[in-house]
Amino acid sequence: MSIGVFTAFLFATSILAGFLGSLTGLGGGVVIVPVLAILFHVDIRYAIGASLVSVIATSSGTAVAYVREGLSNIRIGMFLEVATTMGALLGAYLTAKVSSHSIAIIFGAALLYSAYASLRTFRTADSVATVSEYVDPLATQLRMNGSYPGPSGEQPYSARHIPLGFGIMFGAGALSGLLGIGSGAVKVLAMDQAMKLPFKVSTTTSNFMIGVTAAASAGVYFSRGYIDPGIAMPVMLGVLAGSLIGVHVLVKARVAALKLIFGMVIILLGFEMIYSGWTGRI
Repeated sequence: MSIGVFTAFLFATSILAGFLGSLTGLGGGVVIVPVLAILFHVDIRYAIGASLVSVIATSSGTAVAYVREGLSNIRIGMFLEVATTMGALLGAYLTAKVSSHSIAIIFGAALLYSAYASLRTFRTADSVATVSEYVDPLATQLRMNGSYPGPSGEQPYSARHIPLGFGIMFGAGALSGLLGIGSGAVKVLAMDQAMKLPFKVSTTTSNFMIGVTAAASAGVYFSRGYIDPGIAMPVMLGVLAGSLIGVHVLVKARVAALKLIFGMVIILLGFEMIYSGWTGRI
């Protein structure tokens, strides 16, 4: 395969990855890493480096649009970034200590658990914490509440279980540094399931957060030579283009459909990554 054909295929695949990542809050990296490693036979550490660059671009490109639409909660996102950034630095440090086969298996296991937790609580509507429901006192003190535009007007919500969400976010950051996925899958689950935020708020706030998390670990990968411009550039441009398309679709998309896409995509990729790591293909 010539360099031109390779770049074109890589760019087209990255557009699809960015589109799915924008819709589900995954950030595109969860799709692009296994695609690079399995289909394009790129070393998994270089795939992770390219993914981290694309995650930063995706977050930068979509965050403004989601904030403008009133979906992202910046206050919650910045608070949780303290945990994810510390975890990302730990995960990036561990990359040189863990084999590529083990990274692939850990990657797949993380995806399968994320899919299980998401589909187990599959719902057709967002759950919100209104004034008539229990409100976490710590969330009230930290002002972790807000509203987002719904079909019938502004829908209020309030975060819950702040310490649990903070702890899960540290693990999400470690996965981001180790696997280069932006850890959007775990972040969405932490906010949607543990902190009981509406799904659209969870996915858009995740998109806002993943760039900061990825930037914390991308520097470590760059210093070790794991970021190849020939791979990272078409991936970054493709994922960014796909994510901008996803921004316009998400605002009108049904939450149930988003959850189904979220679960199905990561189940398929999870099994493939575990198999490839176990058999030595990665």
